Amino acid sequence: MSRTSAVRATLISAVLCLGLFAPAAHAQADYPVRPVHMIVPFAPGGASDFVARIIGPPLGEALGQQIVIENRAGAAGNIGLEAAARAAPDGYTIFLGNVGTLAINASIFGKAMRIDPLSGFAPVTLVADTPDILIAHPSFAPADLHQFLEYCKSKPGSVPFASPGSGSLNRLEMEQLRIMAGGLDMVHVPYKGGAGPAVADVLAGHVPVMFTTLSSAIGQLKGGQLKSYGVTTRERVAQIPAVPTLLEQGVDLVASSWQGLVVPAGTPAPIVARLFDATARVLGTPEVAEHLANGGARVLKSTSPEEFGRFMAEEAARWGKVARQSGATAD
Repeated sequence: MSRTSAVRATLISAVLCLGLFAPAAHAQADYPVRPVHMIVPFAPGGASDFVARIIGPPLGEALGQQIVIENRAGAAGNIGLEAAARAAPDGYTIFLGNVGTLAINASIFGKAMRIDPLSGFAPVTLVADTPDILIAHPSFAPADLHQFLEYCKSKPGSVPFASPGSGSLNRLEMEQLRIMAGGLDMVHVPYKGGAGPAVADVLAGHVPVMFTTLSSAIGQLKGGQLKSYGVTTRERVAQIPAVPTLLEQGVDLVASSWQGLVVPAGTPAPIVARLFDATARVLGTPEVAEHLANGGARVLKSTSPEEFGRFMAEEAARWGKVARQSGATAD
């Protein structure tokens, strides 16, 4: 082949390649051109749904397209997680995960997990952070944390506690408290669909006690329908200043239920960047911060998608250790 022919062939190949990749690049540049679906892996009424309903509308405005919220509850969030991970990696399905779905479930469910959260998704950003609180029905006998621990010790195997699911942070918080108290023998009652159904049964007196997110119970706490033995923050929470922290009562259990946005693995980097920038703008508005605070949550955003990915891995290691120590598995 002559030099001229070789050059011509190279140019033709380049043009063909540009023709193949140009539509994809153009689609990324125009993203989004239709509504974006946000999968929430829990039922309405819990912390994840609460956060989604607050950030969804302004995020849609920032992107120029509607955010359609889909509640896909079940299997401690795994049903929604799997649906999101198997969606097309084009930015039109985003997943509002939490510490349970993205950092705990893999340790609890083991081989039953068909999706590895750390490799099955591309991280976008943290969104919010919700303090957790140990609540009880007002008729439950113990008046404070220490009486609660002594009560459980005196009645081994007979005190039930609710949780939003086997792989929830709230379940592992109780597991950690049981370990710290010398191995309390309690009965785990997992619920499907997030904190809402579990809190409802505590309100009804069917189960006496549970850890839950503050946003799932703050109204009932203020109204006297529930009582509390302590919050999991380092400092008292401004919305309920009379409730002490577990830490100040001598129990070194500090944790929170975080929420974050991820997209299916393989989503193009420009789309991830677009979602990160739009979400950061939304989280930076006073209105969103105020709405979250009124429900007991606070804005918690990452500095980059990469930082969120590292955070997810650290949380998975932390709570995986608690799961192993306690022997917690799927119920």
